[in-house]
Parts: sequence; C-alpha cells; structure tokens
Amino acid sequence: MCAGCRRDQISCARGRGRRSVRVVFEDWHAIHNLLMLYAERIDAADFAGAAVLFAHGTYTLRRGDKTLMTLAGAAEAEAGFARATRRHPDGTLRTKHVITNAIIEFQGDTAATARCYCTVFQGTDDFPLQPIAAGRYHDRFEKVGGAWRFAERVFVSHLLGDLSAHVP
Repeated sequence: MCAGCRRDQISCARGRGRRSVRVVFEDWHAIHNLLMLYAERIDAADFAGAAVLFAHGTYTLRRGDKTLMTLAGAAEAEAGFARATRRHPDGTLRTKHVITNAIIEFQGDTAATARCYCTVFQGTDDFPLQPIAAGRYHDRFEKVGGAWRFAERVFVSHLLGDLSAHVP
C-alpha cells in the first residue's frame, strides 16, 4: 500500500517515483497556455504582454541557418517586436498566428521542451487574407516557484509569403 494515496503500489504512480496524471496534465496545460498566449498577444500587437513572457528568457528569429535577431528579456523583446512589425489603423497587426502540432515533452519536474508549427495569416483592407509565413517554434520552459515560463523560444521560418503588409 502506498502511504501517499492508499493505493496498492502497482497502481500508484507516486509509489513508483512518477508524477500523477493530474500533475502531468496541469503542467502540460500551463505550457500549452503559454504557447497560445504568445500568439494571442502578438496578434493584438500587445507587445508588452507578449514580451513579459520572455522576462527570464530569449526569443530568436531564424531563417534556415541564419539568425536574424535574438531578444533577451522583456524590454528587448517588446522593443524588437514593435520594431519588426507594422501596426495597422485598428492598432493590431491584422494577423492570426495559428499554432498546431504541439509536442510538449518533460525533462523532470521543472524543465520541458515544446515544438509546434506556426502559420501566420494576414489580411487588411488592401491586402487579401493569405498565409505570410510558416515555420516551427522550438521552445524550452522552466518551472520556477510553481509556475512555468519560457526559457528560450526559437522561431525557424520555413516558408515566406508576401510580407509587405507585415514589416515596416
């Protein structure tokens, strides 16, 4: 019998030194939310909100093997996001970052990695809705004080479309 949950040792994950399904799901969900929060905030041109996700980490943009920029910390990230994109009259980027194929893997209780595809769609009054970029995020996360946070995000763009309405 496991002293922690009163189950027999065979059915108790804690008794075998593993985390419970509930704990694993809560951690997975917290990291998944970080993936989605970034997309939501960057589409809204909430650069401060997106940047705070990197307060203790870095954001790197790559095309193939070439690093185009690396931003460290919230202040650098906020300035870099604002510098690299064009706000439209409604105050947004007029984009939708669609995140798919998320794979989240844990390295113990306080470290994780994630990979996911990102397709960026954009449409304005003068620019018909279309995909403008597609690539993959490679993320590292750390859990500090019970909360997950980005340690590193690398976006590798694989396909580029017409960026004329997106970059200044």
